[in-house]
Amino acid sequence: MSTNSTLQSRRVRVSGGVGGVQDYFWEQGWTDGLPVVPPTEGVVRDMLGAVGGEPSRSLGVMQPRNARATLEKLAVNAVMAGCRPEHFPVVVAAVKAALRDGFNLAGTAATTGGANQVVIVNGPAAGRLGIQADAGCFGPGFRANAAIGRALRLIVRNVGGLIPGEMDKATLSSPGRYSFCFAENEARSPWEPLHVEKGYAPESSTVTLAGILGVYRIMESTSGTGFGVLGTIVGNMRAVGIANYYQQATGGQVLLVLCPEHAAEVAASGLSKADVKDYVFHNARMPVSQLQGVAHYGNRTWPAWIDESNPGTMVPIVRSASDVAVVVAGGDGRHSAWMAGWGVTLMSTEKIPEAGEKI
Repeated sequence: MSTNSTLQSRRVRVSGGVGGVQDYFWEQGWTDGLPVVPPTEGVVRDMLGAVGGEPSRSLGVMQPRNARATLEKLAVNAVMAGCRPEHFPVVVAAVKAALRDGFNLAGTAATTGGANQVVIVNGPAAGRLGIQADAGCFGPGFRANAAIGRALRLIVRNVGGLIPGEMDKATLSSPGRYSFCFAENEARSPWEPLHVEKGYAPESSTVTLAGILGVYRIMESTSGTGFGVLGTIVGNMRAVGIANYYQQATGGQVLLVLCPEHAAEVAASGLSKADVKDYVFHNARMPVSQLQGVAHYGNRTWPAWIDESNPGTMVPIVRSASDVAVVVAGGDGRHSAWMAGWGVTLMSTEKIPEAGEKI
């Protein structure tokens, strides 16, 4: 980007030092409740310099406000979130993934279910930027994870207009709406990483975005076999109140995050990623008799083959094995997780631009 490129954001002067800045941003409705980094012109220019392109370049229209997601707007929010310039290409890729029609960002963010977006990073960029893939990767303590995930959330809020109490109608919401970003632990995975599975070169770096309703953690420290691990996981999936059992036709998906120890046991049992997906599809099922008249039944989008007249018909949690995504993440300890995907969204993957590469 030329240093002479014109920034279009209006300038404001705020008195009262650091505290005055925080109060002003809160009063304008621009923050998530946490302190922000003031987006001064010089810092915003530094952020934009990490990707090139004019500040006015738009990646698309972000609903429900129908505002243009310009690089400048993205950079302002990335600064506020605490990103460094080297984080910005990841943020840009995440926004491009969010703007794909299949992801349905506005629906994900406006639902009363309080869905949130999860940023999963693959490839060399994860290690280069320090995006945690090992122990504690879902939690605090890692700048890149926190700042990148928060940048996306502030963009959704400030550009898309998804403000709680206004267009954001979440009943309870989710702590994932502050920030949720992690990398796949490719070094400890027995299988090909997510981006390679999706057709990208191993040396490429990508962002995969998933819209989820919840994170369910499973401890399996007794069974020593892959089938035992998967049996415990799908046992947790079979529960009343899980919306996915009613949303197959609209594309509800499931994200399975296996810790390295569980992944090693599953692989040692001779199971590939495709086998894991197939196992979940065929075993995470509930009978019609337990699903009728409760939970999300009134909004069900069941495929035609589900026979409601037969109480023993087994309803799968997803419409096909391809609607299960499998990644390996975390550190030592036999704790894995599955994430219930929001029912009207599809996971979306974008390549992270390299230096000098057009966005």
